[in-house]
Amino acid sequence: MGKVVMYATVSVDGFVADENDQPGPLFDWLTSGDVPLDESGELKVSQTSYDYTRPYWDQIGALIVGRHVFDMTDGWGGKPPAGVDHVVVVTHRPEPDGWDPEAPFHFVDGVEAAVAKAQELAGDRTVEVAAGDVGGQVLAAGLVDEVRMDVVPVVFGSGKRYFGSVDAQHLLEDPDVVIQSNRVLHLRYRVRR
Repeated sequence: MGKVVMYATVSVDGFVADENDQPGPLFDWLTSGDVPLDESGELKVSQTSYDYTRPYWDQIGALIVGRHVFDMTDGWGGKPPAGVDHVVVVTHRPEPDGWDPEAPFHFVDGVEAAVAKAQELAGDRTVEVAAGDVGGQVLAAGLVDEVRMDVVPVVFGSGKRYFGSVDAQHLLEDPDVVIQSNRVLHLRYRVRR
C-alpha cells in the first residue's frame, strides 16, 4: 500500500481558509511563475515548485475529502481535481440527488473506512488526505504517514485550521524537505510512530 499524506496550502498561522471558507491569497503561489503545473495552463509556478509538486501530484492515486469540501466544490463536476483517479468523500449523508454513479467518487461513513477504501483504490500509489477537520481526524486515528504543507506568507488570524479540531499532541519527525520558492515554502514531515 502507498503512504497516506495529509496535505494543504496553509497560512503562516496555520489556516487553510479564512472564516468564510475562502482561500484568499493562499493559492497565489500557483500563479506566481512561468512553468505550467497542469494541462489547463492556468496554474503556473516557479521551476522549483514544479520540480517538487508535479512528481508528488503524479503519485496520488486517491484523495480523501470531507463532505463540506465536496459540497463547496460541487464535487468538481464529477471529475477529480489535479488528475487524481478517485475521490473518497467522508460523509454521513447519501450522495447528492442526480449524482453520476459512474463518476470516480466514493461516499463512506467515517475516516477509517475512507482510508481503507482510498488505499484499496490507490494500490501502491499515495493516498492524499485534505487537511482540515477530516485530515485532523485521520491524523488523530494514527493513519497519517506524512504531513505536507505549502506555507505561504500570509497571516489570517482566524479561520479553518490545518489540523482541524485535533486536541492531542502528535509528534512529527524533523522536516526532511524544506524548499523555498516564489511565495511559498514547501515542507514535508514524517509522522513519528
